[in-house]
Amino acid sequence: MENALPSPGDVFDAACPSRRALELISGKWVPLILPALEHGPLRNNELLRRLDGISQKVMTQTLRELERHGLVLREDLGTVPPHVRYRLSELGRSLNVVLVALDRWAERHHAALDAAARQHDAPAAAPPRASRRS
Repeated sequence: MENALPSPGDVFDAACPSRRALELISGKWVPLILPALEHGPLRNNELLRRLDGISQKVMTQTLRELERHGLVLREDLGTVPPHVRYRLSELGRSLNVVLVALDRWAERHHAALDAAARQHDAPAAAPPRASRRS
């Protein structure tokens, strides 16, 4: 079959290449970088301002990895000093749909997650002590 699509894979199989895809997109900043680019290209500093808490170094490394895997396109604006813009590729847009849903889920449910963690971490009520009689 010449035009057969590749197998979808099995993420539960350690040898499956789909594991690398999951590792790429499950990083701390990927679920924020791609949705930040959802409405059009952004220059480096615009993206850095949008992503509160990310360092320039980490953002650059993450963008390079996303570009390498075809999720983000880098456009050199040909200026001095050099300026570049980043935008989603078609593949990046298809992933972004899922990531935006994940971001909205986190925004809606963070309080419930925190409450569950507090309840889990609270010390169990100590059993009543028996009184000592002399």
